[in-house]
Amino acid sequence: MAEAVIRKTQGGRAAAKAASRNAILEAARRVAARDGARDLSLRGVAAEAGFAPAALYGYFRSKDELLLALAADDLGQLARAMKEAGGLSGASAAALAVLKGTETIAAASGALSEGGNSEAERLFNGRLIAALKALSDASGLPSDSRQSQCDVVLVAAALSGLALFSRSGRLSALGFRPEEILARLDARFAI
Repeated sequence: MAEAVIRKTQGGRAAAKAASRNAILEAARRVAARDGARDLSLRGVAAEAGFAPAALYGYFRSKDELLLALAADDLGQLARAMKEAGGLSGASAAALAVLKGTETIAAASGALSEGGNSEAERLFNGRLIAALKALSDASGLPSDSRQSQCDVVLVAAALSGLALFSRSGRLSALGFRPEEILARLDARFAI
């Protein structure tokens, strides 16, 4: 009987901790959308979430860890969008739409270390691999050889750069539309 009460209490604590973590992530997303992901501060996120600044350290050890968690969520959204779109042009358009709407993935790149040993980095890396696999599957680009995997990474890098150019207004300043570049990318890698 006592074990059942302990398990129930532990389950309740875990659920409460997960709910608080999600509330912090949502607050961080709002702050990042308002102030920019690069200018995200734990103090600002704590204020937005209604937490004491020190309380955030129970969930995220640093701003970098929080950024990596946001970026990992965005990579998961990216993978789902590409899976649902299908085809290289559909997956590319879906990826561009997601990437244009967030800067967390780009901001998180500064938070990554060479070794990538933290739990946050492992989660980010796992989601990045899942997004690359979704791009490979949706576009029909095989991933069975090193050369094919390189092609998938090349397409992903092109999409990331295109999103950066588009989000910053540089693409239109150069006289291009995203659809024009996506069509060229599709022509280059059409299966």
